[in-house]
Amino acid sequence: MNFNTKKGAYVFIGLFSILLNACLNQQQDHQTKNNPTRVLENTFSNTLSAAITAMDSIKTAKEAVSLEKHYLNARHHFKMAEPVLAFVDSENYKFLNQPNILKIEEEDATDIKIKQPTGFQVLEENIFTENPDFESITLHAKKTSERLQLIKKNLNLNYIKPYHVLWMVRDQIIRTALTGITGFDSPALEQSLTEAQTSYEAVKQYLEVYQSEFNNTEIYNQWTEAIKKAQTDLNADFNSFDRYSFIKNHTHKNLELWNATVADWQVEFPFTKSINNNATSLFSNNTFNLYHFSVYNDSLTEEKVNLGKKLFFEKELSASKTINCATCHIPEKGYTDGLAISKGVTRNSPTLLYAGLQKGFFYDNRAGSLEGQIVSVINNENEFHSDLETFEKALKNNTEYTEAFQSVFKDSIKQEHIRHAIASFIRSLAPFDSKFDRNINNLENTLTESEINGFNLFNGKAKCATCHFAPLFNGTVPTTYKESEMELIGVPETTDTINAKIDDDLGRYDLFHTEERKHFFKTPTLRNIALTAPYMHNGVYNSLDEVLHFYNIGGAAGLGIEMENQTLPPDPLDLTEKEKQYIIAFLNALTDSPSSELVY
Repeated sequence: MNFNTKKGAYVFIGLFSILLNACLNQQQDHQTKNNPTRVLENTFSNTLSAAITAMDSIKTAKEAVSLEKHYLNARHHFKMAEPVLAFVDSENYKFLNQPNILKIEEEDATDIKIKQPTGFQVLEENIFTENPDFESITLHAKKTSERLQLIKKNLNLNYIKPYHVLWMVRDQIIRTALTGITGFDSPALEQSLTEAQTSYEAVKQYLEVYQSEFNNTEIYNQWTEAIKKAQTDLNADFNSFDRYSFIKNHTHKNLELWNATVADWQVEFPFTKSINNNATSLFSNNTFNLYHFSVYNDSLTEEKVNLGKKLFFEKELSASKTINCATCHIPEKGYTDGLAISKGVTRNSPTLLYAGLQKGFFYDNRAGSLEGQIVSVINNENEFHSDLETFEKALKNNTEYTEAFQSVFKDSIKQEHIRHAIASFIRSLAPFDSKFDRNINNLENTLTESEINGFNLFNGKAKCATCHFAPLFNGTVPTTYKESEMELIGVPETTDTINAKIDDDLGRYDLFHTEERKHFFKTPTLRNIALTAPYMHNGVYNSLDEVLHFYNIGGAAGLGIEMENQTLPPDPLDLTEKEKQYIIAFLNALTDSPSSELVY
């Protein structure tokens, strides 16, 4: 074969290859367009790529203006990726979006990790300042970019089914309401409302990918309109934004529309996450899946709760035969005892209301379940001064109890049944029947302007909701509800503001002696706070006015107490006296009705 013949053959083969590849690419494009999961993956991947490009630009920026521009661009794409990223890779999402405070992980005394924070929030606080540290910013941008690249490299969404997509959408709707509009992850810029608009745009984009799943096109059109309305209302000033109306008129209606979508897509969920699959409100006794917060995955029956209630008030189980659980947890006092420090212990008695809806127990989070906490209390020589074995023997001598346990557990009296019954009663103490709940759920229209203003301040200017997350108003973090946070706010030993000293209780430190954990305490619920004075782990404050003053001046820092690892922002909140009274009015509206029935 001569040269020209060979050349002609190669040209033919080349043309054939091009045509073949073109056909294959068209076929693949057609397959991709008809495969929503592939489209989702491609869209998500492209969004990550855009975030990486912008983040890499930060590393080479030489001027503050360029830093800010590239950061905002990267952050925009991060928020567009948020619904998928937070769902499919919650740990990496947390890494990228962690607050600018030291991260401490304590598995046990031999496995303690102390990590410096990095990611978007750290970059935001370092970039938007008078004198940016370019070297530090470059380092954090590099780490953030590398993590984004790692996520993109390992991306595989082949397992995604329509019910996953619906969970992604709902999580983002809830995330936007509970952390997105509070300033939780935009501490320096307070651009939370703009970012919330972006998050809604992402929801719109991902629903569009799965538009073919809609049998009723009108429901899809309702989503488009609902998102547009939410974005319009989010175009507002951070401090004056009406978060109460937003949740009531958008979040809850979005949840109703989401349930209609579930029915339209004919989706069946394989299990229930932290939020019940049929929830239409964030402030309802049907919002949370109680089993998500429990080590037991069985029903909370009326019979079991009543048995637990009887044990809760049973004095015969204590060594002295004179005390019971209600000695320190009096129902009329919001299941506290009204004392600064409870008898026989070293800390204030925490409320048991909504105690089941958290992931850590005791002020230092040393117990991982209600059952574990109950065992500790029973064994404590200054409380029950007993043990479950003694409990078991005492109960077996009582015919009424032996019959009750047989009826409830289909078994004889056992230690694990005793603690589980008491824990079940405590889990039932979450009625969501306060004045605030009834109003935001449209059951009545009695909230005053002051109470609504207080909620909006709580979730906005005052930054309370960045630690006390609605609707539980405790430190269990939405939307996964896997962790109950601890904070160092610097509670003083007395109300002396001139010569203030830190309280000598070292909190979490006493558990593993991690130096960086000194004076850390769990963030408690604020529900029914009007009934649970005095306040703080040492009961130092007798009124909500005193508590608001402490936070308004910046906690320990405002009192002149130097705490290296204080997690509460040290800057004054600059709340006016009227604004503080608004917040107190709202907190008083979180008191449940005395006639609230137990929830099963």
